[in-house]
Amino acid sequence: MATEHTVLLVDDHPQNLELLEIYMEDLPEVRVVTATNGLEAMARVAEESPDLILLDIMMPKMSGFEVCKRIKSDPKTRDIIVVMVTALNETSDIERAAECGTDDYISKPIERKALVGLVRSLLAAKTRG
Repeated sequence: MATEHTVLLVDDHPQNLELLEIYMEDLPEVRVVTATNGLEAMARVAEESPDLILLDIMMPKMSGFEVCKRIKSDPKTRDIIVVMVTALNETSDIERAAECGTDDYISKPIERKALVGLVRSLLAAKTRG
């Protein structure tokens, strides 16, 4: 049996969250947990220790930039793979995401095969260690 991975989906728009959940159905080895804002995401990270986070940037309470920065600055969570998922696609946004420590960056609208392939390859690389 394949290793089960936990993927945290974080987005403040229910439709986006639902779409990401549907896309993750292509990955039977993935258990999905969700959060609808940055504070909730930090609580889920503490509770679930996800392997990978698909993280929206523009959210109330705490931005994806701040969530990523906190995750990557904590020795207990810094190995979690963080992929920023956003409608922002200016060079400055990409640079800011990189400064926060994001492992990858994918722009909306999200193409299903591209996202599934990215998640699969990042989790495989993590499994190989």
